[in-house]
Amino acid sequence: MSIKEIQDEIIEEFAMFDDWMQKYDYLIELSKDIPPISEDYRLNENLIKGCQSKVWLHASHVDGKVRYTADSDAIITKGIAALLIRVLSEQKAEDILDNEMYFIDAIGLKQHLSMTRSNGLVSMIKQMRFYALAFQAKQV
Repeated sequence: MSIKEIQDEIIEEFAMFDDWMQKYDYLIELSKDIPPISEDYRLNENLIKGCQSKVWLHASHVDGKVRYTADSDAIITKGIAALLIRVLSEQKAEDILDNEMYFIDAIGLKQHLSMTRSNGLVSMIKQMRFYALAFQAKQV
C-alpha cells in the first residue's frame, strides 16, 4: 500500500468514532499492535528528543525499504508511534520524504494533544524522515 492509501485508511477508521475519548481508546489499542523493539535498540541514542515521555525509535533499511520499530513508556505516545510506523514503515526512503503526513490534521490528532505530546509527534516525524534521508543518501 502507498503512504497516501494508508493515510486515507486511517482517516476512515478515525471517522467511525464519535468523540475523542473513543479515539484515545483506539490509540491505546493500536499501541498494543506495535512491533516490539529489540532491547538492543532501547538505548539513549535512539531516544526521540523533544518528547515528554521516553520514545525509542530504530530504523533499518531492508530490500530498498525503510523499516521502523519503536517503543514508549507512555501508552498514548506508543499509539501515536504505531500510527506513524503503520504509515511510513516498509516504504521507500524517497516516498517517505516526498509525502506529507496529512492524516494528522485530517483526524484532528495534533489539536487534541497536549503541547508536549504535539511537540513529541513532530519530533518523531522529523526523526523518521531523518532516517529516510540517511538511507536515501547511502543509495546514491
